[in-house]
Amino acid sequence: MKKIIGFICLASVKIFSHLFYRCEIKWLNKSPEHPWNRAKLMIFLNHTSLYEPLFLQILSFSFLWDMVGRANVPGADITLNRPIVGKFWKLMLPNISSVTRKRDHSWSNYLKSIQPNSLIMIAPEGRMKRPNGLDKFGKPMNVQGGVADILESIDDGAMILCLSGGLHQVQSPGQHVPRLFKKIKMNFFYLDIKDYKKKFENLSPRERKLKITGELQAHLENDVPKD
Repeated sequence: MKKIIGFICLASVKIFSHLFYRCEIKWLNKSPEHPWNRAKLMIFLNHTSLYEPLFLQILSFSFLWDMVGRANVPGADITLNRPIVGKFWKLMLPNISSVTRKRDHSWSNYLKSIQPNSLIMIAPEGRMKRPNGLDKFGKPMNVQGGVADILESIDDGAMILCLSGGLHQVQSPGQHVPRLFKKIKMNFFYLDIKDYKKKFENLSPRERKLKITGELQAHLENDVPKD
């Protein structure tokens, strides 16, 4: 039943997005004909709004059905504890896990929950960008090391970088009602996980983490869609 409810929620968001927004997408590198078939890790960069599910319009209904059953998502406890927004995210993604922004037991428990067939979706900045380009504390946005921890648990499939053009034109943090009929953009970058991890196999865990976060930071700074 949870899977059916989750699929209905995701499909409804997809239909709503198709009706009220025009999405432009671009693949920045060569990808297979059906890139989503091998997806094991989806990394969302340039996190600006809780309305980012609007990008679901680019995915097929069959993938959404598969996603409900496989998705394993670390969600910010602050968001998931909200009475309305948190409930909706939990309905859409039944396997979403509440984590804090600290390196505590919540993150360790999340890593233990990863299964061989999991489809992991993560926004590795761990914060939301405000219109001034900084987080709510006035600090620059940067990629945290959680993705490197996750990659230790995955040996095959594809990692897809989902580079958002930002959604402040739709909804900025603190606003509660989205603006309709806006254009939204996303770029994608496809990586084979096995090949990607080979680049770091001779490095120490700390060096791997620094290299991986550094590469993702470069994508964040250089590859998001421009106006």
